Amino acid sequence: MKLSLLLNELGGFTITEECDDKQPLTSKEEEERRIAEMGRPILGEHTRLEVIIEESYEFKSTVDKLIKKTNLALVVGTNSWREQFIEAITVSAGEDDDDDECGEEKLPSCFDYVMHFLTVFWKVLFAFVPPTEYWNGWACFIVSILMIGILTAFIGDLASHFGCTIGLKDSVTAVVFVALGTSVPDTFASKVAATQDQYADASIGNVTGSNAVNVFLGIGVAWSIAAIYHAANGEQFKVSPGTLAFSVTLFTIFAFINVGVLLYRRRPEIGGELGGPRTAKLLTSCLFVLLWLLYIFFSSLEAYCHIKGF
Repeated sequence: MKLSLLLNELGGFTITEECDDKQPLTSKEEEERRIAEMGRPILGEHTRLEVIIEESYEFKSTVDKLIKKTNLALVVGTNSWREQFIEAITVSAGEDDDDDECGEEKLPSCFDYVMHFLTVFWKVLFAFVPPTEYWNGWACFIVSILMIGILTAFIGDLASHFGCTIGLKDSVTAVVFVALGTSVPDTFASKVAATQDQYADASIGNVTGSNAVNVFLGIGVAWSIAAIYHAANGEQFKVSPGTLAFSVTLFTIFAFINVGVLLYRRRPEIGGELGGPRTAKLLTSCLFVLLWLLYIFFSSLEAYCHIKGF
């Protein structure tokens, strides 16, 4: 009966066979065994090794630039309030796709300085939001919701006072200024999602999701609190519909037109809901802006009784 022995040598794996009767090795086998033993590692004079790792700032700068151009830029957050305030008060260079991949840091332009000083108040204000490292992100989420609610209240009051000052009705102020103030941030978020994501799901999903939150959560929570308060005092909470039926009907018609255009853009010659040939992009953008202007125009005419609503 033979036994197979597997020896892990430095130069690879060597399989030797050994018999039960202890047969002597041939000269060739002895030579192979001697060569295999010579290849084994042995402990020399220096038994310890010290490794020193130094940070490469050029490599770090290159990695940071690559992260900014990928989807990780939407995920990676700050770890401390110190980083947030430093980022808020620091003038950073705008993103440039034509920027070279060398280790040289791009300097801010004049436009970057102008935009920084115009937005530094809001940057410092939102730097007070807790980083995502606290409470697994719940602290950041709760404080962000509170700040959004406070800013929304300010936007509503300022728009109402502005409309009262220039003589606009509340319905016109709502569909123009309030809607514009609440939708512009969502527009920029959709733009970032469209440029960072390979598909249009995140961009279009952000539009429908933000509007769903505004309608169902924003109005629903406020009206629920008001209804509970009036019911506790033995009163009825009533909201006059005003021109709501006409505006919602008009909005629904234009929404179906938009959905039809997006479905048509899935044809092979265009390629998808977003992007595609330059002519198709410009025509689609102009059509959507025109529908928005028509919505404001017809809603304003109905609010001032120039056309009859329902």
